[in-house]
Formats: sequence, structure tokens, C-alpha cells
Amino acid sequence: MDYKQIDEHSAVIRTLKENDIKIKPKGYSMYPLFVPGRDYAVITHIEPDKLKKGDVVLYRRHDNTGILVLHRVCRIDKNGFYMVGDNQSEIEGPLEKECIHGKLIAVERNGRMFSVNNIVYRFISYVWLLLRPVRMPVAKSAAAVKRCIKKMVKRNGKEQ
Repeated sequence: MDYKQIDEHSAVIRTLKENDIKIKPKGYSMYPLFVPGRDYAVITHIEPDKLKKGDVVLYRRHDNTGILVLHRVCRIDKNGFYMVGDNQSEIEGPLEKECIHGKLIAVERNGRMFSVNNIVYRFISYVWLLLRPVRMPVAKSAAAVKRCIKKMVKRNGKEQ
């Protein structure tokens, strides 16, 4: 890991203790909630004891990378917190509460803010988490059907 990355992460965590922060998530682990390069996450400091299942949190991984990750809490028990990305099926954890630094409070998309307290957001998040065991096979099946349809349309276009 490079030192610049560690310094940037430390600055984010220090800032978060006093102010809300707005970050641009990278990668597709939280797709479709976040599209890289388009959306922002507004994060606030939170005491981990106040977290609940379904909250999206900013935490530092306890592996050799030590990167900051924004994932959803899928389970909390006596061993700690368990996280999963919205576009993932693998659960990460248990994580100690010291790893958790903030909680998502809003999403900014195309200049508009969406609160995580919005009833529609909360419902979709609940259902999305509930579907975790089956969403990857369903997504793969849907992608396969889409590819087949594209091939058929392409073939039909060439035959004419």
C-alpha cells in the first residue's frame, strides 16, 4: 500500500469526526446504489452502537490494504458487524466497531440529494438486502437472456 493512500484515508477519518463529508465512491460493489463517476455519498460520523441492519457504512478493512470501504450492514451479532456490497454476495466480517467510521446519510445523483431516510429508499434497501442470496443468480440469468435477445435481434437484422 502506498503512503499517500494511507494519509488520504486518515484525513478522511479525521475530518469525519467533526464534519459530514461528501465522497465519490469508486468501483461497482455498491451498484446500483452508486454508479462510479456519477454519484456522491454523504457520510456522517456515527457511534457504531447506533447502527442497524441495512445501514450503509464507511469502514476500514483490516487486511493488508487497509482501504476505506462503503458497504451495507447485513448482520450484527456479538462477534461484530457483517458487511456486503449491493452488487456482491460474499459477506465480509465480523468487523470490530473500531473499524467503522461513518454512516451514509444521503446520495447525490445528478445534482439532486436523496436522503436515506426516504421511505422509498428504505423499502428498496430492505428488499435488496432480503434478496441477497438470490440476486446474483437472478442478475446473471437476466444478463444471459439479454445477450440472447441481442443476438437474435442482430441475426434478424442481417437476414433482412
